Amino acid sequence: MATDATPSTPSASELASGARRLDPALSSVEFHVPHFWGLITVKGHFERYEGTLDLQSEPAVELTIEAESLQTGNRKRDQHLRSADFFDVEHHPQIRFVSETAALEDTALKVRGRLHAAGRSIPLELDATVRSVEGGVEIEAITHAPHHELGMTWSPLGMARPRSTLIVKGRLVRNERNGT
Repeated sequence: MATDATPSTPSASELASGARRLDPALSSVEFHVPHFWGLITVKGHFERYEGTLDLQSEPAVELTIEAESLQTGNRKRDQHLRSADFFDVEHHPQIRFVSETAALEDTALKVRGRLHAAGRSIPLELDATVRSVEGGVEIEAITHAPHHELGMTWSPLGMARPRSTLIVKGRLVRNERNGT
């Protein structure tokens, strides 16, 4: 992700001054899953998603991902991840995170909410770093999700570790849809 200027701390009023959305051209949604008893890590990303941040609305943070857009660089593995053993994209085409609380302190955004995937929902907390840059605000959020609690338990010989790392990096720009 390229930056246009030296990052600085966004003011609370700057972030609270209206809705922002992830710019897909300058953002990414990735996942890392330890596999083979933790000796290797399967990395992947989603190609289609939308995200918003609006500290003056409920929910303050929302991320919607098209589950079928997942890519790991291995076609056969991607098909399996889209199957009922994992994301079950036929019956549950979207993955969603919806915040319940969001608090900004300096450059730290602390968020609690629910992750909805594969027909289940789990509580999730994440810490994000936000920085002002020319043209918007950059965000980097990292959390760990217990995918077993989402029903994603398929693992030959227990090779997959029970927690995935989810990473959202990107540029938040003014939400033009709402005119803000």
